[in-house]
Amino acid sequence: MAVTLAEAVAQASKRLAAAGIDDPRRDARLLACRLLGAGPELLLGQPDKELSAAEAERIEAAVARRAAREPVSRILGEREFWSLSFALNAETLDPRPDSETLVEAVLAALPERAAPLRLLDLGTGTGCLLLALLSELPRASGTGIDVSAAAVAQAAANAARLGLGERARFLEHSWDDGLALEGAPWDVIASNPPYIASGEIAGLAPEVAGYDPAAALDGGPDGLDAYRSLIPAAAAVLAPGGLLALEIGRGQAEDVEGLLTAAGLTPLRRAADLAGIERCLLAVGPGGA
Repeated sequence: MAVTLAEAVAQASKRLAAAGIDDPRRDARLLACRLLGAGPELLLGQPDKELSAAEAERIEAAVARRAAREPVSRILGEREFWSLSFALNAETLDPRPDSETLVEAVLAALPERAAPLRLLDLGTGTGCLLLALLSELPRASGTGIDVSAAAVAQAAANAARLGLGERARFLEHSWDDGLALEGAPWDVIASNPPYIASGEIAGLAPEVAGYDPAAALDGGPDGLDAYRSLIPAAAAVLAPGGLLALEIGRGQAEDVEGLLTAAGLTPLRRAADLAGIERCLLAVGPGGA
């Protein structure tokens, strides 16, 4: 007997609820509709749509993965960030709404969005920070670096898909090796580095601890290791008065501001995410405000 879309979503919701998923019906609806090539509105318009055996099996397999706490974004292979779609792979961090705080803060701090700015994204992953900024800065160009070749390839593919490939390039590179890259000095440097203390990773949500790459999470014993190497490297290639924007974890603002000051940068402001957590620090190089 054929199963309807509404029945498949109801069955999936029960399974995900039993697995402890926070919003099981939302995830069931999204998975089912997206795997049918449509948005969640399909359930409203065609709840009685009969599924083929292949469609039902595909949905069942995806629900099994979600019940094992694999994120919806990794099952579907993409995540929306800044109203743009970013494809993921196993070597990229899953972009999250918290990181949009950094994009908002950078845009708010720029006096002229139409300027021909040079941007650098450290640890680019999917390229979401750089590409979101370029989507709002029509004359800007930028470079994203990552130590993972797979992440670099994914970011470049995302840039091409979003029509930003001509203004963005991605390189396999580490800030530990210095940042003497073509394009320096940079007007804006942005980064979402690993900032979770090593001992806290196992206690993160299974969707994070089990599926995000460890190298993108582990910030060392106190969560600050990446900042200790990244900040001096960024300061060395930041244009006079240039802007450095860093995502940070809960309670890290004062420590990271101390590292910024020690590197000769001037902390500018803190920006909080929608939960009220200080999520981004802005600093300027010598000659800035």
